[in-house]
Amino acid sequence: MLKNVIFPERPGEEELKARLKAAREKLAGQQTLIKEHKLPVLVLVEGWGTAGKGSVIGQMIRNIDPRFFKVAPMDQPTEEEKRKPFLCRYFTKIPEAGKFMFLDSGWMDEVTRNRVHGEMDQKTYEQRIDSIRRFERQLTDNGYLVMKFFCHISEKEQKKRIEDLVEEIDTRWRVSENDKWQNKHYGKCLEVFDRYMEDTNNPSAPWYVIDAKSKKWAELQALEILTQGIEIALQNQSLAVPLLQNVFPLEKVPKLSEIPLENKSLSDEEYKEQLTKLQNHLKELHNRLYRKKVPVVIVYEGWDAAGKGGNIKRITEALDPRGFEVQPIASPEPHEKARHYLWRFWMRLPKTGHIAIFDRSWYGRVMVERLEGFCSENDWKRAYNEMNEFEKELHDWGAVIIKFWVQIDKDTQLARFTDRQNTPEKQWKITDEDWRNREKWDEYEVAVNEMIQKTSTTFAPWHILESVDKKYARIKALKIVIEELEKVLK
Repeated sequence: MLKNVIFPERPGEEELKARLKAAREKLAGQQTLIKEHKLPVLVLVEGWGTAGKGSVIGQMIRNIDPRFFKVAPMDQPTEEEKRKPFLCRYFTKIPEAGKFMFLDSGWMDEVTRNRVHGEMDQKTYEQRIDSIRRFERQLTDNGYLVMKFFCHISEKEQKKRIEDLVEEIDTRWRVSENDKWQNKHYGKCLEVFDRYMEDTNNPSAPWYVIDAKSKKWAELQALEILTQGIEIALQNQSLAVPLLQNVFPLEKVPKLSEIPLENKSLSDEEYKEQLTKLQNHLKELHNRLYRKKVPVVIVYEGWDAAGKGGNIKRITEALDPRGFEVQPIASPEPHEKARHYLWRFWMRLPKTGHIAIFDRSWYGRVMVERLEGFCSENDWKRAYNEMNEFEKELHDWGAVIIKFWVQIDKDTQLARFTDRQNTPEKQWKITDEDWRNREKWDEYEVAVNEMIQKTSTTFAPWHILESVDKKYARIKALKIVIEELEKVLK
């Protein structure tokens, strides 16, 4: 892309001035439409060192109400950020619906910098490219406008700018060691940049190469491309997004009705003996997890009153409280609802060596949101693949992913609901919503079966916990957690 780029001819001063005025006014007017239509706009500005990325961003934002945009300079990841998945620091920066986010460098800079310095092998590079393609496609599928600009200058122009900046004491700080290295190895960097841009030039999020030799000309190119992108995105908002076929290997899982619940029980003596033994073992494994910096994500889904809370408690009793966090997931807050539905889960991921336990999770998209009409049919049908992709990111990061469905029958649920309602100290556990959901048991069962069948991947399979006897389910969960942790710790 960079090697063969042909730039449009720079207009004369009068035309440049008139077009700039028109583009600035157009963007100023579009921000109202963006707000009304709840269009989130993510603008990524990459480019050569000293090419004027900050200047391009500065010129674009001067036309936007400061309440509706944020700018984030994305430096190289900190040690803390390196303890999260590669995409985490970028996913957490996505804008709310109706607002702009401008990133000064980002995932391209991180990947290509590691590549040119020989810190990333081919296999890791290809894995990163797959992650980036999925990330950008997920955003555009969920209604985001993703605009990617690359500010391009020649080797000779970059050298001149570096020399001019270094010459003045007040501008010397603007030239980094990486800028100097880049210029000395311009040809090598050009090869890596060009390959990266070819690999990530998607129809829904294409690359736009900006001729950055002239400041005003660069501004005009960026503004005209951005306003055109916004115009097209607003026109396309009502279009349905194509559904993609799952590409990940799946494990065969029985339907809920095929899972026997009889004879799945333990005596009090068996339970106490096994509980103590397994919790001690898990405590030991947690210490090893922390030492080896292995992240763990445990997901609990299940019927109301199935015993998720008690099951989680028996897991956490064995863990060092400094090394885990339970994430109770309720209905999304307004600022969460205004972003991609997976955003709030990216925000809650553990660091390496830590454990995150989700009491309900992203799977609400294909259960309660599906059945209660909180998202469109296209949204929830698309979500199976998106959630598999999300979990693939966690798996590739090195996380152990353990997913539990806590299973009971309708009679058991009714008995537990009745007990809760008739016991004063348990009444807080039962709500009108629980009774309403119970009336939709059959519909939920269809949705859960489809969810499990389509998202039980080989790297993140579902485990069914038969919980008519809560003691049995707790012991089974502990055994599964221990077994999965031992696999990775070997």
